[in-house]
Amino acid sequence: MFETLKPQPVDGIMAIAKAYREDPRDTKIDLGVGVYKDATGLTPIMRSVKEAEQLLWEAQNTKVYTGLIGDPAFGDAMIGLVLGDAVPRANIAAAATPGGTGAVRQAFEMVKMARPDARVFVSDPTWPNHISILEYLGMETLRYRYFDDETRGVDFDGMMADLRQAKAGDVVLLHGCCHNPTGANLNTAEWDAVIALLQETGATPMIDIAYQGFGDGLDADAAATRKIAASLPECLIAASCSKNFGIYRERTGILMVVSADTSAQALNQGTLASLNRLNYSFPPDHGARLVTMILQDETLRANWMAELEDVRLGMLKLRETLAGELQRLSGSDRFGFLAQHRGMFSLLGTTPDKVKTLREEHGIYMIGDSRMNIAGLNLETAPLLARAIVDVGV
Repeated sequence: MFETLKPQPVDGIMAIAKAYREDPRDTKIDLGVGVYKDATGLTPIMRSVKEAEQLLWEAQNTKVYTGLIGDPAFGDAMIGLVLGDAVPRANIAAAATPGGTGAVRQAFEMVKMARPDARVFVSDPTWPNHISILEYLGMETLRYRYFDDETRGVDFDGMMADLRQAKAGDVVLLHGCCHNPTGANLNTAEWDAVIALLQETGATPMIDIAYQGFGDGLDADAAATRKIAASLPECLIAASCSKNFGIYRERTGILMVVSADTSAQALNQGTLASLNRLNYSFPPDHGARLVTMILQDETLRANWMAELEDVRLGMLKLRETLAGELQRLSGSDRFGFLAQHRGMFSLLGTTPDKVKTLREEHGIYMIGDSRMNIAGLNLETAPLLARAIVDVGV
């Protein structure tokens, strides 16, 4: 029966990772796969996570299922982290998921269940898996302008013009912070304008927040998500713990559904439990348990926040170093956007041909659309990248 299957598209990020591994050059630089790396090229386990794992190993006495939505304590902890007190807890349904990707998938599934004809507006560009999942589910997808190739910032006028086409029953997918793949983010006034437009059109916001703590700090990175949740009657929030807790392989995420009242919350909560049952039954617990322990324990939480802040400041330092070196070599401030972007990624805004030249002539690996992972650099390789960018004429 399987002879009817068709070859699936090769994942571009995985293809770049494979090519990098096979490159024998000692000077090669990996800016492809979206994982945080320290100055040695390692993706370390946070000390707070190690400590929580030790405590869990000593105390845990069962591996029985937790429940279809996961441990409710994990939901409470993550709602507190992402939303603070922006919305009454009784108005929020939540379910643990296998990573942020699982949360995104379940959100789209819920939208399709509620509104089979819903259109989903996504930024151009966006994380490629957003598009892949929507296409697989057969959901109508519309792209709104987001990245300005000239300024390497947000094309806000274009974004707003396109989002005016959304209507009640549609979904507008937004990146809560640290936009992937561009690194360009809305400012406070622009977020306020987006909220006002959503209120006017009646479209439902869906927020993908995968990098809280990597941009301007835990609370600052959550500010837009909190304001949206407090200002609109409904919203979906897909959150990931992979990056800010460094537990990529534990696949720890959560989907939250904010509603205007508690009766809607009960219906949403039951729907989330049913979707989990249909897709994978019980979500993984190990990572969620560690996150819960860290967020609930004053000492562990303080240690985790300090580690996360070191990571954030380290990436900012790399951005400033790269932008400064590019200014020195090129005599131009046109690369200043790299210091203004936030999170792990920046989009250079150059052509696939020049990305190919960077790879072939300089051993620099980034995604074909010119997305690069800033965390793949260190203070020694940042100047090498700057020289290559200038040499290629990006």
